[in-house]
Parts: sequence; C-alpha cells; structure tokens
Amino acid sequence: MQPTGLLRAGALLYSRDLKLAFRRWEQVTQPVVFFLMVTTLFPLALSPDTAQLRQVAAGIVWVAALLSALLALEFMFRSDYEDGTLEQLVLSGQPLWWLALVKALAHWTVSGLPLVVASPLVAASLAVPTEAQATVVVSLILGTGILSFLGAVGAGLTLGVRRGSVLLSLLVLPLTMPALIFGARAVDLSIMGDSSRGPLLLLTAMFILSLTLGPFATSAALKVSME
Repeated sequence: MQPTGLLRAGALLYSRDLKLAFRRWEQVTQPVVFFLMVTTLFPLALSPDTAQLRQVAAGIVWVAALLSALLALEFMFRSDYEDGTLEQLVLSGQPLWWLALVKALAHWTVSGLPLVVASPLVAASLAVPTEAQATVVVSLILGTGILSFLGAVGAGLTLGVRRGSVLLSLLVLPLTMPALIFGARAVDLSIMGDSSRGPLLLLTAMFILSLTLGPFATSAALKVSME
C-alpha cells in the first residue's frame, strides 16, 4: 500500500466525518455544553471562596471533561454501521487500523478539541491561577486524546449491542482512571505552584501507548462486531 494512498484515504475519511458531524450539531455542542454546565454549577453549589475552589478545581475540570467526551463515543461508528458505510470501509482494501485511527482523530476534533478550547474559561471560573491554565490545557489535550483512542476500542466492541451506551461506559471509564488520576494531579500541583512535569510525562506515555496500540485493538474489535 502506497503512503500517498493511505494519506489520501485518511484525509477523505477525516473530512467526511467532520462534515457529517457538523450537520448534526447536537453531537458537536452536547459535550461542550455539558462541560460548561457542570463546571459552572460547582462554584454555585460550593462557595465563591477562592481557596476552596482551587482545592477542588482539578478534580472538577477532569471529571467533567471525561464525562463530556464520553457522551459522543457511542456515535463514532454507529451511523456508519447502520447505513452500511463501515462494511464498505472494511472491504475498501485500506488497513482497518488506519481507518480506525482517522475516525478516532475525527472524534477528538469534534468532541475533545472544543473542551480544550473552553478549558481556560472554565479554569478561570474555578479560580485557577493564570500560570496554571497552560497545564490545564496540555493535560486535557492528552486526556481527551487518550479517551478517544481507548473509547474507539469500546465503541467497536459494543457496535452490535442494542443500547450499548451503558456497556460502553463500563468498558471505557475504568481504562481512563489512570489518566484521570495523573491529569488531575498535574493540574493540582500546578495550582499549588509546584512542578507538574512528572504527572504530565506519565500522561504523555499513556497517550503514546493508546495512540500506537488503540487503532489495532479497535480494528480487531470492529472485525469481531461485524462477523
């Protein structure tokens, strides 16, 4: 398979997925609206005290971001499976792991990237210091990427299951717990003025691992679901 052929097929699939996603605005806006609503409610429910908000800011941002990104996971392969497009992709002659990687990237662009863009505003509302907001952004880029690549595996496994959203959550959330722990710890250390390098390096290692192994696991999951 020529590299140019792979790149062209990937570019076409990526462009197609983005166009379809923006035709269904609820899939694009639902995660970011949920993220903004949840993080806005916490200061109202707790206290406007800056010190108290900073103590819980890291956990609030990360839990809300992971749950928000999880909302769109079920739709990663569902519509393609129902209209027969996924079967055509399997028979296209292109490596299935490559197509799974491209679809995971498209999912991150639609569901993860808006959360990253909104995160400085959310961090400011939770009294996160300005110097710590860069850590919030970097950690969420890595964390939402991990969720997209690991979530693709779960979405592939639950493809043929009716109402598989609950099962998908049960499969994916335990796998993302290490990312949640290290990501929230990195933000917490940055808020306290300490170095967040250690947790961010561990988060980066998890991201690279999910990026390299996730597409192959997703490919196997799709083949099992379509048999």
